[in-house]
Order: sequence, then C-alpha cells, then structure tokens
Amino acid sequence: MREIGSGNVLVEIDEHRADIVLNRPEKRNAMNEALLTDLKQAITEVDSDESVRAITLLGEGPVFCAGMDLEMMRDRGEQAQQRESRSTGSQGDLLGDVVDAIETARVPTVVGIKRAAPAGAFELSLPADFRIISEDAQYGVIEVKLGTFPHGGATQRLPRMIGLAKAKELVLSGEFIDPEEAKQIGLVNEVCDAEVVDDRARELADDLAENAPLGMERARKALNAALETPLDEGLAYENALGKQLDDTHDYTEGFTARLEDREPEFEGR
Repeated sequence: MREIGSGNVLVEIDEHRADIVLNRPEKRNAMNEALLTDLKQAITEVDSDESVRAITLLGEGPVFCAGMDLEMMRDRGEQAQQRESRSTGSQGDLLGDVVDAIETARVPTVVGIKRAAPAGAFELSLPADFRIISEDAQYGVIEVKLGTFPHGGATQRLPRMIGLAKAKELVLSGEFIDPEEAKQIGLVNEVCDAEVVDDRARELADDLAENAPLGMERARKALNAALETPLDEGLAYENALGKQLDDTHDYTEGFTARLEDREPEFEGR
C-alpha cells in the first residue's frame, strides 16, 4: 500500500479496484484535519486513474471510523468562542469537500463499515453507492447529543434516501440505527460479520469493475439526478447520456460478446 500525504490514508490498486484506507487506527481512524486532507487527495488521485473502475473506502484496524476527532472538535469550539466569526477552511469544510469528492467520483464507491461509523463517519458513508455494514456496528448521526447537529450533508441526503419522517427520527433522536433495520429501509446494502466486511466490500467492487465503465459512469449520473429532477427532464437527461455511448468501443463490444457467448472486454472507450 502507498501512503498519501501525511500517511493518514493508504491507497492500493488491485487491477481495476482501488482501496482507500483510513490509517489512524490508534485513534479508531477518527478524522482530523490531516486525515481529511489526505483523504481528499486520495479520492482525487484514484478517481483520475483511468485504470480504476471501482473504489472501496475502508478503515485500518478493527473499526472503520470513529467520526470526527473529538479533541479537535472541542478545540474548534473553544477557538470559535474567542472570535466573532469562523474562518474559512474549517474541518467542517474539509469533510464537505471529501463527501462531495465521493459523490462526484467517476467510478462507483463501496464503503466497508465495520463496528463503528458515528456522526461524521456516518455522513462520510452516505454519498457512496454501496454500504456494507457489520452486524455490530454503531451507525448513526449522534451530533445532537454533542451540542451540534449533523451538517456534513446528512440533513439533505437522508430525507432523499429514506424519507423525511425516518430522517427526522435519526437526526433528532441522536440514536444509532440497528444495522438490520438500516438494511430494511435501504440505508445500507448488506449486513455481515465484522471480520468479513472489508472482504465483502472488495468483492462487490471487483464485481462492479467487470461492468462497462462508461455505462456505469453515466448510469450513476442519471440515478443521482433522479430525486432532484422533474421526470420529463430526468428522462431527457437519461436519453442524452445514453446516446453518448452509441458510438463507443464498449457499446459494440458488449453486444458482440453477448452474441458470441463470451465475456466482454471493456476498455472504457
């Protein structure tokens, strides 16, 4: 694995899959400014690599991520009280930048959530395309119990994902959601033993990487626009994206391979 920046994030590319690993296990991979900076750099670098067709986001050690570094957040609050307004470039802005980078990535993303992903870590997982969670995971937005509220995107993404009523229940109660319930309401895709979460995330990413990369990229764009676009506009957008693929190598290869009863060899062009 290759270290990114200050070493708080590791990257490994295995054929068409890139693993991005939070690497601060002594702090349960809690996110501080250095880790967030490294994470944004890692996502940007990996997503620009044309050989990569799927990304996993994992945590080194027994826990995915304990959320934001509590000491850092306390110090941030104390510093804010000493000035009239907060400066730009805060840790909250960094988390937002990372979340946006995940959401706008060129390739699909899979998060492996083992044992813990509270608060900021919960919000970090939301823009991913797939979430694999362990059956013992502490998963939820608990910020109202910490003197604030989730503002790394959860108040906007959760209602779109699970409906307003359930989103209010999670955000305003500050309670963890049971992983099985999270699966039932469509918040996560799979629940499994903590010991196999990372492997299952890699397996899913490998499966995704076998599909046509241009098709997946445009499908994700259309799907992500679905909840924010009127139906007629969404259908027009979908149609326009589809036409972009008609004269590509992968389009011809996909149908030719099916007619010849063989596996397609997609090239992303």
